[in-house]
Amino acid sequence: MENKEQVISDLVDLLGSRNVLTDTTALSVYECDAAPSFKAMPDVVVFADTAQQVSDIVKIANKYNTPFIARGGGTGLSGGMLSIQGGIIIALNRMDRILEIDLENERAVIEPGVVNLLLSQAVQEQGYHYAPDPSSQKACTIGGNIAENSGGPHTLKYGVTSDHILGMEVVMPDGEILEFGGEVEEEIGYDLRGVLIGSEGTFGIVTKATVRLTRNPQAYQTAMAVFDSMDDASNAVSTIIGEGIIPAALEMMDSLVIQALEEAFKFGFPIDAEAILIVELDGIKAGMQNQTDKILGIFNDYNAREVNYAKDDAERQELWKARKSAFGSFGRLAPNYITQDGVVPRTTLPKVLRRISEISEKYQIAIANVFHAGDGNIHPIVLFDERDSDQCERVEHVNKEILTICAEVGGTITGEHGIGVEKMDYMPLIFSPADLQVMANVKRIFNPTGLCNPGKIFPTPESYLKLGLQPHTIDNV
Repeated sequence: MENKEQVISDLVDLLGSRNVLTDTTALSVYECDAAPSFKAMPDVVVFADTAQQVSDIVKIANKYNTPFIARGGGTGLSGGMLSIQGGIIIALNRMDRILEIDLENERAVIEPGVVNLLLSQAVQEQGYHYAPDPSSQKACTIGGNIAENSGGPHTLKYGVTSDHILGMEVVMPDGEILEFGGEVEEEIGYDLRGVLIGSEGTFGIVTKATVRLTRNPQAYQTAMAVFDSMDDASNAVSTIIGEGIIPAALEMMDSLVIQALEEAFKFGFPIDAEAILIVELDGIKAGMQNQTDKILGIFNDYNAREVNYAKDDAERQELWKARKSAFGSFGRLAPNYITQDGVVPRTTLPKVLRRISEISEKYQIAIANVFHAGDGNIHPIVLFDERDSDQCERVEHVNKEILTICAEVGGTITGEHGIGVEKMDYMPLIFSPADLQVMANVKRIFNPTGLCNPGKIFPTPESYLKLGLQPHTIDNV
């Protein structure tokens, strides 16, 4: 970073020395997100407490032509907040206030550092919750969820983050503070709110959001079905949706995940099962049993060897605790893992999962699967040891082939984790150079200097070569 001493001096003058980190050991905490295979050390980390402070930090960055990146809970899985060109990381954890809860209009106004689950806990006694529920919801922040347009198990029925954000206060890449969207359901004019959500922090920094609150369902019916065949479990998923039943969630775990969970947490899952489905219905109690019976019939048609229903809310919570603890158990399987995040048509799940198994065998790299089966958002967990250079090389081939399969069957290369640095090389699998150039032109309008979270999303000429394609240069990135 050029003018490093002057940049740091200006930041200290603005925030005080306690809110500016420059020590190498302290900075190392911020060199990666939850995908530790990708690392980059920032030059400085600062803690902001207000939108005006964020604006002033951004203006200092512009003054010295210095890159800047916003960071929330650090739970991202695509390297989206890496400071790959150095510069300033703006930590938003202290902006964690719930500013307003308006149950009459079913909304809340929050700061970006609010932890996802804590918002639901703040309104649960009043009969509401915040619907998007990533597996990391105990730690991830809603500002980061907005940047990545995060989903979660209940995306199948309730949609992703963009379906629950009404308006945002945003510090633009030049430091100007603007409002997008508002407090009503629909705003006239261009949907710039929608453009900003999922832009992975490259269009600006969210400093406040008006979010939709969802009334708690009258009733739940949650079940776990055990299968001896991944094909049977996958076909059951497609048939449930094909019958017009839209569960609140429909999740799948394979044998490796089941074994890891049992070793780590002793949930009581059968370790000889090939697959487990967790299905949850919610809504009005009247008529729910009919849907439950239809699902049970489908499970029987596809040879489920047992089906267990949650008898009460405690058992329901235990099932979801198991599902959301999966990622915390993978240390039992390997020292390192990469979570892929493709999306495929539901009807192709059996084929895609078989192909993933073949890739695992081909490269002798173990792959576990735990994913949102209801909407085809697969999460192959590629297990390896980063100390073994040969394994790391094979893992690159594994990732490429998995994402290529997703593209080939008509899917895409990410459902909720974002592109970041992890998947930028694979963007040409989905988008033409003309497509990418249009996106880059839009980015240029919001972020003309390129200082706001640079080096993400867009492929380089080398990316095309890795895929065996004619290289292209995307301008304005």
